[in-house]
Amino acid sequence: MKLFYTDHFELPLPEGHRFPMSKYRLLRDRVVASPHHQDDVLLVPPAVSREQLALAHCPCYIDRVLTGTLSTPEIKRIGFPWSEKMVERSLRSSGATLAAARAALTDGFAVNMAGGTHHAMHDAGEGFCVFNDAAVTIRNLIHEGTIGRALVVDCDVHQGNGTAHILGNDPDVFTCSIHGEKNFPLRKHPSSLDVDLPDGTTDAPYLAALESALYQCDSAGPYDLMIYLAGADPFENDRLGRLKLTKLGLAARDGMVLNFAKERKIPTAVAMAGGYAFDVQDIVDIHAQTISIASQLSRF
Repeated sequence: MKLFYTDHFELPLPEGHRFPMSKYRLLRDRVVASPHHQDDVLLVPPAVSREQLALAHCPCYIDRVLTGTLSTPEIKRIGFPWSEKMVERSLRSSGATLAAARAALTDGFAVNMAGGTHHAMHDAGEGFCVFNDAAVTIRNLIHEGTIGRALVVDCDVHQGNGTAHILGNDPDVFTCSIHGEKNFPLRKHPSSLDVDLPDGTTDAPYLAALESALYQCDSAGPYDLMIYLAGADPFENDRLGRLKLTKLGLAARDGMVLNFAKERKIPTAVAMAGGYAFDVQDIVDIHAQTISIASQLSRF
């Protein structure tokens, strides 16, 4: 299985910033050290181009990001200070999901070891998301005729408002988001299917809701590609999550989604999405088990 990484494109953040940027480097270290991933291939993705971005994002917004002319409110909404390194990382992160999707179309599964930037909208960034990697990937693959229809299964604890904003009315895309009802974002753009969960939801009711959601996704198929946002933030010890899933519950979630794709022969690109646990090693544990499950399924 191909794994695309971008952690060496460092995004400089001020001291005390709450985004755990180190999780990406620690995740790659974990995967490299694991004997279970000896047959997997780690690759650096190409950056997406301005033209590729423009299939999902407003050209004026793209230009403000690329030239460093975002307004102060726009930068505050994104949550990252602007820098040339921020731009490069954002281009590579979207490039990683596009590269993973292309690899999945050949291999069945592939992984972006970052990505899942689902709050970025057509004309704005938001919530640590500059460009929307899933939307950019799907729009480009449909535009070039590589795929005809796509599914997004978003299991980040926060609703995929940006993905819904860009793709929600696209008849060639089915967007599914299962998330905390009262969590960020305050304004939730409607996905094709939104599953709102109350604070404190635990493993069993979460998995039951996910099973029902996947049934509805299946009814709207078939699909040529799935992008799976495997957020670590439904975890019970996440600072921003408000749900109560255990690591075992999150592993069951990943197995359910990825087996759903495998049984239906839907090529799947996996992105890591959010994770804000108090202990960064918990985030790495959760992301690493997602990658391990995908890798195991890709072999059989």
